[in-house]
Amino acid sequence: QVQLAESGGGLVQAGGSLRLSCAASGRAFSAMAWFRQAPGKEREFVAAIRWSGRYYADSVKGRFTISRDTAKNAAYLQMNSLKPGDTAVYLCAATQYDSGVTSAHDYQYWGQGTQVTVSS
Repeated sequence: QVQLAESGGGLVQAGGSLRLSCAASGRAFSAMAWFRQAPGKEREFVAAIRWSGRYYADSVKGRFTISRDTAKNAAYLQMNSLKPGDTAVYLCAATQYDSGVTSAHDYQYWGQGTQVTVSS
């Protein structure tokens, strides 16, 4: 059974940093990603990583860094210079297929999410 479990969310002041972790189990994945969803808004792509490289939403480029530890079957999101607009539930996603990486439809497996709140 495939499971994804996020951790590392919390409350931080604007300008601060957080590191999110996603622990995966059950199988290996071609790509792993982070999405976020704020209240009343659509689920939004944040970052993805696979053999071909790392991909970022324009809104987080230069501030967020995605990484992966294939031995541990885990992914991480280092978030720096956080802004109130980054407040959302952050979800880890994974796919076994070698296709697109920026759409939620590209991913078959999802975690429950971890809340990130950035105060001004």
